[in-house]
Amino acid sequence: MSETSCLRDARRIVVKVGSALVTDEGRGLDPVAIDRWGAQLARLRALGKEVVMVSSGAIAEGVKRLGWPRRPSEIHELQAAAAVGQMGLAQVYESCFRAHGLQTAQVLLTHEDLADRTRYLNARSTLLTLLRLGVVPIINENDTVVTDEIKVGDNDTLGALVTNLIDADALVILTDQQGLYTADPRRDPDARLLPSVIAGDPALEGMAGGAGSSIGKGGMITKVLAAKRAAHGGASTVVCSGREADVLVRLAAGERVGTEFVAQTPRLAARKQWLADHLQLRGAVRVDAGAGRALRDDGKSLLAIGVVEVVGDFERGEAVAVLDAQGRELARGLINYGASDARRIARRPSSEIESVLGFVEEPELIHRDNMVLR
Repeated sequence: MSETSCLRDARRIVVKVGSALVTDEGRGLDPVAIDRWGAQLARLRALGKEVVMVSSGAIAEGVKRLGWPRRPSEIHELQAAAAVGQMGLAQVYESCFRAHGLQTAQVLLTHEDLADRTRYLNARSTLLTLLRLGVVPIINENDTVVTDEIKVGDNDTLGALVTNLIDADALVILTDQQGLYTADPRRDPDARLLPSVIAGDPALEGMAGGAGSSIGKGGMITKVLAAKRAAHGGASTVVCSGREADVLVRLAAGERVGTEFVAQTPRLAARKQWLADHLQLRGAVRVDAGAGRALRDDGKSLLAIGVVEVVGDFERGEAVAVLDAQGRELARGLINYGASDARRIARRPSSEIESVLGFVEEPELIHRDNMVLR
């Protein structure tokens, strides 16, 4: 395994910070701590890295603002605390990060946003647009409306889902622990810190302990499972202590800190494999010879102007086949327009999409990152 951190060569990074690292011992958000994260993210941005932050802390801030002595257990009280706390979370991040020249955006997600293909593509497009504009998205689960049936569950899992959503190269889970040990170091004095492991190794789950803080939720087991999930998309994960000085800057410089969960499949290959093997096709588009050559030989996205026929009835975000003139499958991927809209813009250049439909979802019918050649 490499002796340098996966963050050194990572261009797009998801950073998850736990409640203990952004709150004052559970007594609401800590602006001084959040300012330190802003300073580090600004340095990562200066290195040309795109960063998305998944932050806990909304409920803790809401509990403080409501004057409650402890975190409640009743679901509607938790939702109320989240609603109040999200105001503070956005306010503190905006002011602290702005001091370091960073513009922020709050993004609230639920499991449904990532399970529904249309909402999945909408969330993906929004986040990628924010990154392209130089904005740092601050993401949290939408605890105000979430229920047990649709919740992600914890922000470690949310961090992994966002990592795969935006094709990030690496996930960093910052916690109040040093990393993964061979056993629970609070109970076993002989426990050793593991500097590097294979993400998804079944033995790792047996090493992970339970929740260690009354402020947040989760524990090392959720981090191990999050690293496994991120690895399915080809991203490696670092789990380390957020108490370490300039930990993100050091990781970006290549220093190994905490435990690195190494993904065995390259990111692009993992995504292409998922597209090739795990999608049920809902329809097809037939393309002309020029579009076929652009896809096959040049690795281009599929534009509407190259489409000569739309087959079937599908929605935006569903998987379709791309057929050549003889009906052979050239590729398959997630389409950015439903069948009726695709028929209206077929044979037209991207510059005319808005005049035909009255809106533009994306300039491409199928982006190359959402397409795999057959």
